[in-house]
Amino acid sequence: MLVELSIRNFAIIKSVTVSFQRGLNILTGETGAGKSIIIDALGLLLGGRASADFVRYGETRAEVEGLFELPALHPALAVCESVGVQVEQDGMLVVRRDISNQGKSIIRLNGQLVTLAMLRELGPWLVTVHGQHDTHMLMQSDKHINWLDAYGESALGAAKAEYTKLYTAFRKTKQDLERMARNERELVQRIDLLEYQLNEIESAQLSPGEDDKLQQQRKKWMNIEKVYSSMQDAYRSLYGDQKGMDWLGHAMGELERVVGYEEQLGPILESVQSAYYQIEDVVHQLRHLSYQMDFEPAQLAEVESRLDQIQSLKRKYGKNVDDILEYAATIQDELDDMHHYEDRLQQVQERLTELAADLAVEAMELSVIRQECAQKLAVEIEQQLKELHMERARFAIDVRQTPDEDGVEIEGIKRQVDANGMDQIEFLISPNPGEPLRPLAKIASGGELSRVMLAIKAILAGTDQVETLIFDEVDTGVSGRAAQAIAEKLARVAGQRQVLCITHLPQVASMADAHFLIRKEMSDHETMTLVTRLSDDERVIELARMLSGAEVTTKTEEHAREMIELGRERKTAT
Repeated sequence: MLVELSIRNFAIIKSVTVSFQRGLNILTGETGAGKSIIIDALGLLLGGRASADFVRYGETRAEVEGLFELPALHPALAVCESVGVQVEQDGMLVVRRDISNQGKSIIRLNGQLVTLAMLRELGPWLVTVHGQHDTHMLMQSDKHINWLDAYGESALGAAKAEYTKLYTAFRKTKQDLERMARNERELVQRIDLLEYQLNEIESAQLSPGEDDKLQQQRKKWMNIEKVYSSMQDAYRSLYGDQKGMDWLGHAMGELERVVGYEEQLGPILESVQSAYYQIEDVVHQLRHLSYQMDFEPAQLAEVESRLDQIQSLKRKYGKNVDDILEYAATIQDELDDMHHYEDRLQQVQERLTELAADLAVEAMELSVIRQECAQKLAVEIEQQLKELHMERARFAIDVRQTPDEDGVEIEGIKRQVDANGMDQIEFLISPNPGEPLRPLAKIASGGELSRVMLAIKAILAGTDQVETLIFDEVDTGVSGRAAQAIAEKLARVAGQRQVLCITHLPQVASMADAHFLIRKEMSDHETMTLVTRLSDDERVIELARMLSGAEVTTKTEEHAREMIELGRERKTAT
């Protein structure tokens, strides 16, 4: 549950710390006092979008921090472990979010930095917010299936998971088939283009690394005259009368005549002899290479022509010969696939038929379970509505299928299917005796919608593991006995979960286990929102204000005190 919420420099809130408790926590205040700002701040701790507009004017950053107490084995603990956040045995988790006036957001879980994606994975397990938006969702029949499936999760979860897996494969295979069958002319044009490209590459008869070898040959042929001239100069410097070898031979002969007289000349003679024979070998190599260098201009022209041909292919198909050959292999594979187009098309069609048959079985099974859940949920909602002073209202859930010529054949009829199955779900209601069941969106009033929504939430509250529920003005459009019934229903839900409720109804506020007043204070220089937990006497005054408006009289105070006492009695009775 949410133990404490601290907000600093957020919108018009300068600094607020609120400690909540188990049970029903009521927040009241004048319109515009900042009740919605409290919810917005809490929304940031659940992964809401950050904005520089949240930062109080004149401040550099806003800070929102929440302390949550998680029971053992709560799913949020597993999420924390998966993102590397350690939670101590006491189950205390601190979620903090700082927003700069530049719009930058920093998120910490128990002091450890995490990403927004991690927070959004954790948030739904900490708090569930129910607001007027949920009432609007009741008006959208396409959202009704989500409410029903949430109620029947334990019964239909496995069947829906299997169906979803099959539907994903079916959808992908159908898209593949549509793509293959689309515009056969494009396929023929593509084959012509690839065959032309492949023929152009194959006719060139390229070999791997050929362009690098040709570049080396080109460089050699372009410089062959210079190489030949230098080789000849080197040869003539070493061989001939009065040349390098002649002088080395003379030196070697002189040393051989006197080496017997001076033993230190031995090593020197060996070095000279070694040098002489090495140079002699070099001379032989230079002579041999010179005989081999038979340059023909036509050879250079041939190399240049081949390089031009390869360069033309490079501009079309790759930066080097290896890339061109790899591209050729790729288009060869694509051509093979295209030439076997009919075979592949038949294979995909057969695969789609198999998947459709399996999908039909799973869709039917899912629909049967969903219809059972729909009947149970309708009975429970009808019972809840009776407790909310809609005693004679009838409620039903229409589970129907839509024929579709392009759909999946199920029990001999082609039906429309989507990610949720083959069912279309719509909530129906008859608020008054004698009226037929009609779509909820068409006939329900605002007050009736609020009560239907609260009935659903009261039922779903027992099916999930979220410890904290927030109801943001869900009692809009109701009064009198209906308001009292809503108050008692909220108190009953609060017996199972921690509930935070923003309300303008004194009937709801009278049931509070903890009552907080949100008010706005203004001076010449600033505006601030303050949150105060009310004592018993202060609760009387606040309820009196809610009952009578601006002027609080002794009678309204007495009435308020009586409502609080009755609220305590009703909570004890439940």
